[in-house]
Amino acid sequence: MKLLALDFDGVIADSAPEAFWVALRTFAALRPETRLAAGRAALLAERQAPSPGAVAEDPLYAPFLALMPLGNRAEDFGVALLALEGGAALPDQPRYDAFRARQSGSWLRDYHDRFYRIREELCAADPRGWHALTAPYAPFLDLLRRRAGDALLAIATAKDRRSVAALLSSYGIGHLFPERRILDKETGVSKVEHLVHLQRAEGVPFSEITFLDDKVNHLDRVRSLGVRCGLASWGYNGPREVQAARARGYLVCALADAEALLFS
Repeated sequence: MKLLALDFDGVIADSAPEAFWVALRTFAALRPETRLAAGRAALLAERQAPSPGAVAEDPLYAPFLALMPLGNRAEDFGVALLALEGGAALPDQPRYDAFRARQSGSWLRDYHDRFYRIREELCAADPRGWHALTAPYAPFLDLLRRRAGDALLAIATAKDRRSVAALLSSYGIGHLFPERRILDKETGVSKVEHLVHLQRAEGVPFSEITFLDDKVNHLDRVRSLGVRCGLASWGYNGPREVQAARARGYLVCALADAEALLFS
């Protein structure tokens, strides 16, 4: 392995509490009549970030988390909330994809754009609280520091570059990722585009690139490139994703064995 490309959310950072907070506010802004707003005045009105514990206690958080592995980008948070609002059962990728395909393309684009505007506003209003909702996976940061000289490190994420750079810096690992190897949502919709960009820019054969993500659907899209694929099992996935990754022959990494599996 000469290059290790990493997703950000669910691999480097546990950003689910922040995603839920911003996603819910975005959803309520586009659908003010939503029943999901009931009893959530503080989450929807206060500009001060809630504590991670307060987010985790919300009864909507666990079902939202269960749908996260089936999506790809910010608009998929809106799709998840539409499903929860309507009581749609989406237990697997095909049913999620079919439900998503029925949604208005303009609504999905509006949700995507509004999500990032609201995120920027909330971060500016309470940067300390915003950072607290996006805690790093500390053992994985330690691994990256130990192995920084053994492979080129890159980020391939659907998040925005500004947020990623700010969080990497706050975690004390910003120096491990040169700007040219932080590829965000503007690089493309699919992680295929991220990895093709990295391969061309760094001149590393696909066979010597490992891509670590917390979503099986991302790994499914890039496997045809010939990269080694790994699932970060400490992310938002559960038994459904772990079983699917193993069935496809992907690495399944836990924090305890990720170093041995990735760098052996």
